[in-house]
Formats: sequence, structure tokens, C-alpha cells
Amino acid sequence: MSRIHSRFADGRKAFIAFITAGDPSLDRTVELALELHRAGVDVLELGVPFSDPLADGPVIQRSSERALRAGTTLAGVLDAARQIRARSVLPIVLFSYLNPLLRYGLERLASDASSAGVDGVLVTDLPPEEAQEWLGVARPKGLDTIFLASPTSPDERLGQVAGASRGFVYAISRTGVTGEREALSSDAAPLVARLRALTPVPVALGFGISTPEQVGAAGAVADGVVVGSALVRFLEEHPASGLPAFVGRLRSALED
Repeated sequence: MSRIHSRFADGRKAFIAFITAGDPSLDRTVELALELHRAGVDVLELGVPFSDPLADGPVIQRSSERALRAGTTLAGVLDAARQIRARSVLPIVLFSYLNPLLRYGLERLASDASSAGVDGVLVTDLPPEEAQEWLGVARPKGLDTIFLASPTSPDERLGQVAGASRGFVYAISRTGVTGEREALSSDAAPLVARLRALTPVPVALGFGISTPEQVGAAGAVADGVVVGSALVRFLEEHPASGLPAFVGRLRSALED
């Protein structure tokens, strides 16, 4: 059982946090990861900054731009993951677009990510039907691959996503780009139910979840909840303080 899957094994809802690696620096990313773990985060999505993040809203786009200006590379992100792993058992998911991985080399990436202590990889623009080359090098290295499931997908496509995913399935709570929303989408619960009929792999809800109320609503229907834009925005506006309390308020909503 992978470190990611073990976080769901006892039936406890998982709180999954996304941050952009290298924003504002890779040294700070390592410290943020440790702070997030102490604050109650169960799985960390470590975003690889990319110059054309089409699936992301303005908050994460800005963070990617800051990280790239700071000189962040995929090799640097892997080194940050290695430093996190040396000090923490927090499961780490490398969250990326496909282009940086192709430039790095898929086989090289699988080997280097595994040796750095990365537990899984999520590639936003890699569908399962085009992922055989990646899965062929990732699975022998013990890396979980997490695929995105959309509420607009037919059951046949969801079956492909569910069948290929390891660790958890990432259910997109609404169509569109990442970003904070006022309420949890009505598409979320039906999507989770459809996925659970197809796979025993845990299902986590993400995209647009930003308040304790939304975290609680998402946790009522899914096995885990992903918070990204709200956390990145908080770090943008409060770079030096308040993170544990902010995460604690969100995390506690899963336990109410």
C-alpha cells in the first residue's frame, strides 16, 4: 500500500493541499510543506510551475509566474521533494502539465521522483488513454498516477479514469479552471457516486473548494478534499504568518 493510499485506509477523510513549488522560493516550499503537515494536511500536491497553465485560474497562474521568475525548474522541485521527505512522512504528489515532464524525460523522471521520495504524479493534460508510456515507467517505480475525472465525462470515460488511477481519483467538482467559488457545485456529489460505482480507489474532490463550509460539504460526499487556490491566495497575501490557523479551520470542517 502506498503512502497516499494509506492516508485513506482508516476511513478518515483526507485533507489534500496544493502549493506551487518555488513560490516564493524552493527553500520556502520545503518549510511550507513541513508547516502544512504539522497543521493537519494529509497529502501534499507539489505544483510544478509552467508558463502556460491553461487549467489554472489567475491565482495559481500568478504563483507559477513568480516561481518561474525565481528560477524554479523541475529538477529543483524534485530536490525540494527530497528535502521534504528527509524530514517528513507526508505523502507527496507531483502536480504538473505534461510538457515539463516530456522535456525532462519520462523514464528519468520516474526514477528521479521515486528516489526523491515522491509518492504519486498527477498530469493535468495527460488522459488515461494516452498514458501507457508514462504508466509503463511509473508503476515499476512505485509511483501512483492520479487522473482527473470531469462531471461532463460519460461513464465509459470515467471507467478509464478510475481504472488507471492509483492512490486516489481526482474528481473535478465543476467544469472550468481552478479558482475559488461561492458554493460547492451541484455536479460534485453525482460525480463521486458515479466513480464509486466504478472503482474502490478513494475519490477526492477539488477545484473551487475554498471555505470551511465547502470543505465540509465536499467531505460529506468524498473520501478527500483538495484545496489549492484558496491556499495559494492566502500565502500570496500572508506570506509570513497565519498558515497553521488557516489550514486548521479548513481541516476541522472535515471532522465536524
